[in-house]
Amino acid sequence: MTSHKTTQTMKPATAAKKLGVYLEATPAEFQEGVVSRTELNALQADPPAWLQELRRNGPHPRPVVAAKLGVSIAGLARGGITEALTTEQIDELKNEAPEWLQKERATQAEVRKEAVRIKEKQAERAARES
Repeated sequence: MTSHKTTQTMKPATAAKKLGVYLEATPAEFQEGVVSRTELNALQADPPAWLQELRRNGPHPRPVVAAKLGVSIAGLARGGITEALTTEQIDELKNEAPEWLQKERATQAEVRKEAVRIKEKQAERAARES
C-alpha cells in the first residue's frame, strides 16, 4: 500500500495571519489564491519585495499594531483603534502618547507582572512536590 502525500493548503487569510501582514494590503494574486505550506515556507524564508515592504511600513494587522504599541488587542479597541495602521501612524501614536495608550501600556505591564508571578508560584509548587 503506497501513501501519497496531499499538499496542505490554506486560505489567504490564514497565510496572511501566519506572515503577520494585513490581508487587504497583499497583492491580488495572493488574496485570490490558496497558499500551500511549501509556498508559505518559501515566503517566510525569502520574502518577496511586497512582503518586505508590508512588514516594514504596513498597514499592519491589529495584533502587530498592538505588539508595536505594547498593548493588548482589547486595549487597542478601548483606545478606538479598530483598523490596520501603518508604521508611520504607529510612530505618531507613540510620540503623542495619548492618555489611553499610557493607561493600556500600564495595564499590559501589570498583566505581564502577574503572569510572571503566577508562573514562579507554579514552579515553586512543582519543586516542593517533587
